[in-house]
Amino acid sequence: MRNYKIVLLPGDGIGPEITAVAKNILNSISKKHGFQLTFEEHPFGGQAIENSGLPLPEKTLEACKGSDSVLLAAIGDPKFDVLEREKRPETGLLKLRAEMELFANLRPVKIIPALIEASTLKKEIIEGVDLIVVRELTGGIYFGKPKGRFKDNEDERAFNTMSYGSKEIDRISDIGFNLAKTRRRRLCSVDKANVLDVSQLWRDRVNYHAQIHSEVEVSHLYVDNAAMQLVKDPRQFDVILTGNLFGDILSDEAAMLTGSIGMLPSASIGEKGPGLFEPVHGSAPDIAGKDLANPIAMVLSAAMMLKIGLKEIEASNDLESTVNKVLSNGLRTSDLSSKGHRTLTCSEMGKYLLSEI
Repeated sequence: MRNYKIVLLPGDGIGPEITAVAKNILNSISKKHGFQLTFEEHPFGGQAIENSGLPLPEKTLEACKGSDSVLLAAIGDPKFDVLEREKRPETGLLKLRAEMELFANLRPVKIIPALIEASTLKKEIIEGVDLIVVRELTGGIYFGKPKGRFKDNEDERAFNTMSYGSKEIDRISDIGFNLAKTRRRRLCSVDKANVLDVSQLWRDRVNYHAQIHSEVEVSHLYVDNAAMQLVKDPRQFDVILTGNLFGDILSDEAAMLTGSIGMLPSASIGEKGPGLFEPVHGSAPDIAGKDLANPIAMVLSAAMMLKIGLKEIEASNDLESTVNKVLSNGLRTSDLSSKGHRTLTCSEMGKYLLSEI
């Protein structure tokens, strides 16, 4: 029997609640499809800070590197904002991505017909939307050096450096173009080449890869126009390829096309080794421990893990179909509920998902 080692990082806030749902569902779906999952839970983020003073303990990092896949729930809490930046939960996440060499973040945005009324945009705008944002994850302004703060006479200044090398752009371009070939063969590269030298290099390298992958239709948009087009005509997009900063912003904007950021999964992958799979929402400390969280993004992240990380395609498709069936039956958590729907708690949603597997 196929056996996979999965590291679970419940993290902070609602993380433990949605992790418990995903773990139960993964145990059930793996038995149904004839493979076995072995789970290890490790502290990460604020949870780890409270235990050891570090957001990413060495033991957690080594466990992640030695796994077949990593499933992360959520990290962060305002109470940690008083810490110096290097000791905050978010710094632990950046370090984890860098140490595992996870340079590509994939964020799919697909409208579920049963939830089309949940979006703040008109039905005719979002109906049929099926896009994916491919974000470079370990370069750009979040990692560029030099950076810092200094005082110049009576003026205090801060600065960061946006920097990309051609090899960094080439490897994320490969991911984007190869993904486009499995979809509708359209790729839109987003940059700010009219004012940024780093974006000019980005566009040059993407155009180089466009010649190699001639079967993919390539377009370019400046990031401000891309942000506008995402809410004006999102159906025009298939694969959106962009850098770290722009991808961070655009992927969250795209997430809201669905009506709830609590619905969307993501994957962070590299050229080799295990991937990291996580919902795009935050830790929601205001509802932590109240059994109110929406676990579906975590469950769909588990489905992405099965498909991309473990190559268990049938199990992944089965899990996605299960989510669609439950939602089509009018079952919702409170973030999505409206008149005519039955509102469930986090744990109740987990039980209904299990009953459909």
